[in-house]
Amino acid sequence: MSVLLFFIDGLGIGARGPQNPLDGLDDAEPLTIFRDEIPKTPHDGIVVPTDASLGVEGRPQSASGQTTILTGVNVPAQLGYHKQGFPNREMLEIIREHSIFLQLTRAGVTPITFANTYTDRFFDERPRWVSATTAAMEAAGVPFRKVADNKAGRAVFHDFTNRALIERGEDVAPRTPDEAATVLARIAGENRFTLYEYFITDKVGHAQDMEAAKAVLKNLAGVIRGVLTLVDLNRTSVILTSDHGNIEDLSSRNHTLNQVPTIVWGVNKERIADRIKTLADITPSIVQTLTEKAAPFQ
Repeated sequence: MSVLLFFIDGLGIGARGPQNPLDGLDDAEPLTIFRDEIPKTPHDGIVVPTDASLGVEGRPQSASGQTTILTGVNVPAQLGYHKQGFPNREMLEIIREHSIFLQLTRAGVTPITFANTYTDRFFDERPRWVSATTAAMEAAGVPFRKVADNKAGRAVFHDFTNRALIERGEDVAPRTPDEAATVLARIAGENRFTLYEYFITDKVGHAQDMEAAKAVLKNLAGVIRGVLTLVDLNRTSVILTSDHGNIEDLSSRNHTLNQVPTIVWGVNKERIADRIKTLADITPSIVQTLTEKAAPFQ
């Protein structure tokens, strides 16, 4: 069996109302999840309202939340604070020891991959601060997928339409949500564990741009539905989660205190969903699922 982890930055479970771009938005399933309502998801997904605050006061933030998701360590509780932006030295040390990619590699779970496209510019002008995902990959020596892989249908950019890549001068073709879903589903079918991350949701949430938020959510939902149609859910677990709320409440530029949705589809969905209560449960659930009884890759 295999697992696809679909990470969406800045997606919480909000209330209905004019502040929530999901309220009344057509064709946005499975993202149309509202507080105090029983959610309905395609392909019988199980929705788990998930604690992103992790027992620490203050608004959940990206660096600490993503580090928690990708390691299984409750980083805010261990360090005593939430941190925005990129992981600091303490968080990088946690990632180097507990990266989900490293845990799976040590357990003999291969092949594993990060589906996102990296540009040559990233390596030529290595930024001082890197994302939790980049650090998690490097901890296990997982190869990067580059623009050439994107052109060959072997990678998906964080902007799955490729528009941002084209604006940067990269020679790639634009993609529809369906085309992006086809590529991502193919990658997931070739690997035991695949991670894909999308963070434009957090960007438009901070911008409080209702029109952009609706467009982003509708297209994102299309990719998710496409992936769920194309992957073999009899042998694949698809897990969608987020690090904190944001886009579900555009009345504020800040992250929210809302729980985030973790949605589980496919094989073993009940067992995986039962294990998840907080962001710190994501990695342990995946590792346990992929190592139980030497779960086969067929």
